[in-house]
Amino acid sequence: MKGRRFYLVGFLVLMAFDTLAQLSFKTAGMHALPLEMSPAWLARVFGQPWIYGAFVGYIGAFFTWMTLLEHAPIGPAFAASHLEILSVLALSVWLFGDTVGWPQVAGCLLILAGIGCLAASETPVDAPTGTAALAHD
Repeated sequence: MKGRRFYLVGFLVLMAFDTLAQLSFKTAGMHALPLEMSPAWLARVFGQPWIYGAFVGYIGAFFTWMTLLEHAPIGPAFAASHLEILSVLALSVWLFGDTVGWPQVAGCLLILAGIGCLAASETPVDAPTGTAALAHD
C-alpha cells in the first residue's frame, strides 16, 4: 500500500481528523458561551459532547501524522498537513454560515501552490542506498 495511494489515503485521513478536531472545538466553544474563567464555564465546555470529538480528532491526527512521517518526505508532508485549513474553511461556511472573502480564497490558493511546489521539488530517493539521486547522473 506504499506509494501514491498510501499518501492519498493517509493525508485524507489526517485532514479528516484535523477537520473533526477544529469543527468540534468551535462547536463546543459556541455552546459554552459566554466565555469566562470559572468552574461553570468549564462545566459547560466539558458538558458538550463536541469537546470529546475534538479530543478524538487531535489524537487521531497525531497517530496518523506519526505514521505518515515514517514514510513521507518531510517538506511535502508538512505542507499537505495544512490542507485542513481548506476543509475547515469550506465546512465552516456550510455549517456555521461563516463568510469567505478574497483574502481567504487567496490564502487557500497559496496553500495549494505551496504544496504543489514542495511536492514537485522533492528528489527521488534511491531505495538500496537511501540517498537522494543526483540530478546530473
